[in-house]
Order: sequence, then C-alpha cells, then structure tokens
Amino acid sequence: MRHQAFVIEAEEEKGIELALAWARQELGMKTEHNPDIVVLRYGLLAVDDARRVSELAAGAPFEGEHKVLIISASRAYHEAQNALLKIFEEPPPGTYLFLILPTLGGLLPTLRSRVQVLDAPAGPTRSRIPDEAEAFLQASREKRSLIIKKLTSGKDEDARREHRDEAIRIVNGIEAAAYAKLKDSSSTSLGALLSDISVLRGHLYDRSAPVRMILEHLALVIPKDLV
Repeated sequence: MRHQAFVIEAEEEKGIELALAWARQELGMKTEHNPDIVVLRYGLLAVDDARRVSELAAGAPFEGEHKVLIISASRAYHEAQNALLKIFEEPPPGTYLFLILPTLGGLLPTLRSRVQVLDAPAGPTRSRIPDEAEAFLQASREKRSLIIKKLTSGKDEDARREHRDEAIRIVNGIEAAAYAKLKDSSSTSLGALLSDISVLRGHLYDRSAPVRMILEHLALVIPKDLV
C-alpha cells in the first residue's frame, strides 16, 4: 500500500523539488502548469492555514487520478499540526500530502506517527547553517546579549513572530553546526548541547515560550570548540 502523507526535513525550495520529483517518478504526473499540484508556502503555519489545507485536500482532482498538495513552512504552531491530524491520517483517495519543514524538532509525535519521512539528499551541512546562527556563534558574549535583547522585543505580534522565527533559525543552525563538528569529534560537550537543543527547541514552537531564557541558556553552553 502506497503512503499518501509525507514530511520532508529540508529548506523550502529543496523540499518542494523533492516532493515534485516524487510526484513525477511515483505518480507519473506532469509537474509544470498542472492544476492538480498545489504548492503552499507559509512562514508560520497557523490554524486557519491548516484548515485551508484540509479544504483543498478534500476536493477531487481537476484533470487526472491524483492530486498533490505541498505545504512548506518555516514552522508550524502545535494547534495547526493538530488541525492537520485527520487529513494526514486519512487523505482522500488519490490525494498525496507533503509537509516541508526546515527541522522536524517541533513536529508533534501524533502527527509524525501519521506520516512517512521522505529523506532529502544529504548536502554539505555547514553551508546550510543560516547566517543568523553563524553570526550568533561568532559573536562575543556581549554581542550575543544584544542579539538576544533584539529577538525578545517587538512592538506588535508580527514583529514578535519574526523575531521568534529568527530565534528558531539560530537554534537550528547551532544544532547543524554541532552535528557537523560531532562527526569529527567525540566531544561530550557537543553531545550535551545537542541534548539541550532537542528539548529547548520544542518549546520555541509554543507561543508562550520564554525565548530569552532559551537563548541565554544556549549562549552559555555553546562549547568553545564549536565557534
């Protein structure tokens, strides 16, 4: 039985191309100018966005036997993930769903259990580290404090959301750098850092998370050999 719901851990364009390649190879679909292939791009996937995904998935294909929905987001609120549970558990016949996220660290276990992880081809790890994370790693203690202060301020909800997205990119980038370094090192401090990140990053997907405390903790525990 062929899986119909997938999640891809990749940056937006790379993940979308992987999903399109799967549609071409596995379903024989034409991926250009095809109304049965829908690509949705979100910065933050909210509950209303998840409901729209469910509505689009419920419709029948326009031309062929299959329909593909590709949903790319920088992150997804837990409420939005819960709203996707039913459609990802039982997609309509002929409908294939792809959820693309830069990291699966914030993916709820309930949603993850309903999808197949489609692995993206491995690439140079260091090159995928966001600029914000590189800057945070290279910064002095004082400069890190200034970065944290900026990311924990904001005059309105949109500004705070942008800052939280940047904080997540920093955390994801630090994780990628640690994994890359760990391949050539048996450092216990790197292992401890990765363990901390696996716990703390999940909290960043909660709108009430203490972003300042999370970033200040990471600033203190980043090993010197990672910089």
